[in-house]
Amino acid sequence: MTLKLGLIGVFSLVSFALTPSVASPGDAAQRLDREFQEAVAEYDSGHFAEAATQLEQLVRQVPDSFQVHELLGMVYSAQSQDTKAIAHLERAVELNPTSAAARTNLATNLVRSGKLALAESEFQKAIELDPRSYESNHDLGEFYIAAGKLPQALPYLAEAQRVNPAAYDNGYDLSLAYLETGQAAPAKKLVHALLKHKDTAELHNLLAQIEEKDGNFVAAATEYETAAHMDPSESNLFDWGSELLLHRTLDPAVEVFQRATERYTKSPRLAIGLGMAFYSRGNYDEAVQSLLRAADLNPSDPRCYLFLSRAYDSSPGQAEEVIQRFRRFAELQPQNARALYYYAMSLWKGRRVEDSDQDLHQIEVLLKKAVVLDPSLGEAHQQLGNLYSDQKKYAQSIPQYLEAIQRSPDLPDAHYRLGQAYVHTGDKQHAQEQLEIYQRLRQQHMAELDKQRAEIRQFVYSAKDAPSPKP
Repeated sequence: MTLKLGLIGVFSLVSFALTPSVASPGDAAQRLDREFQEAVAEYDSGHFAEAATQLEQLVRQVPDSFQVHELLGMVYSAQSQDTKAIAHLERAVELNPTSAAARTNLATNLVRSGKLALAESEFQKAIELDPRSYESNHDLGEFYIAAGKLPQALPYLAEAQRVNPAAYDNGYDLSLAYLETGQAAPAKKLVHALLKHKDTAELHNLLAQIEEKDGNFVAAATEYETAAHMDPSESNLFDWGSELLLHRTLDPAVEVFQRATERYTKSPRLAIGLGMAFYSRGNYDEAVQSLLRAADLNPSDPRCYLFLSRAYDSSPGQAEEVIQRFRRFAELQPQNARALYYYAMSLWKGRRVEDSDQDLHQIEVLLKKAVVLDPSLGEAHQQLGNLYSDQKKYAQSIPQYLEAIQRSPDLPDAHYRLGQAYVHTGDKQHAQEQLEIYQRLRQQHMAELDKQRAEIRQFVYSAKDAPSPKP
């Protein structure tokens, strides 16, 4: 929403009732009109302080001039002096209540001051005054977008686009609003129309999102690629690589993410994307290395550690490096149950690999803290049970397995380990029940590939709005 100057012309003689009598009304009108046009020129040149000085003198001479109040309000607005701006813009509306532009200017400043209900009313009055105005419809549509009211924004943005079919910004926002309200067909039609007027990378990226939403994955990847070639921004490269990764086109995904991380060396989400692409392709050592780099770029990002824990399970050779990152994460977020859980598991797995004395007490303490902080963390209960079972403390392991099953019923291994614990404690009936449940769950359980895809998709969508670093 931008401010627009209303009709500027030669002052009528009525405006100059206070003009000194020593000059003729015509001479006074010409002088004041000249001073006003000088103020307009200062405003247009961005010299707002100079314009304000001239207009403050003029408004004392012609206190009932719509044009002077309107421009002075716009000058104050340009200087972020919103309280002063609103006062003069309100006066302009009083002097010329039929000016749609004046009401829009007032509404824009009311938005900036947080007076949203008043702003909405002024925007609607501007539409009533000029229903076919591109500016009024566009501004009210943008107001509703900013308020998160997309269904209410749609008719106004659509009317603005009908008035000016080549309007790029309005068309882009309208297409995006269509997409986010589940209307892929009109969104796609409008983007194709806009591309005929202006072929841009962001339109191809938006078209890719529409194709993805519509289930056209090949077309989506093609559009993301086009956007990335036209504008190899961090965001466009991430979107292209992510689309390839989501749909298991792994070799191209690795190549895109590798080139992107070389160009944007400080982007944690690109480093995570590359790590996931390597992991999905079975390059576990490379996956761990890329995810370690991501952890160093943004040590507090919990998403990185989820995938690092997955890759570390298949590539324990970099144990000390991984343990160091998980320790740092736990120190940065001591109240984060998953941070403590990851640290405990990295210690346990790393010490197993090194075949050295394990600090089982430290691991137990970390796991106990994790389940206290988040009792719903079924994996932590299961691993605490595993810790006790490995020490032949089967009676202590059983409550942990039962808690894990209650919190996360879809953990087949928890049923298996519980059955084994029952065997060791002589409870054959319960042991047989748990082993039967385990067999049934293994057949019904979500395939590991599907689980991995869900985790990747969740990361991609959560990372879409991350700020883009410079190359």
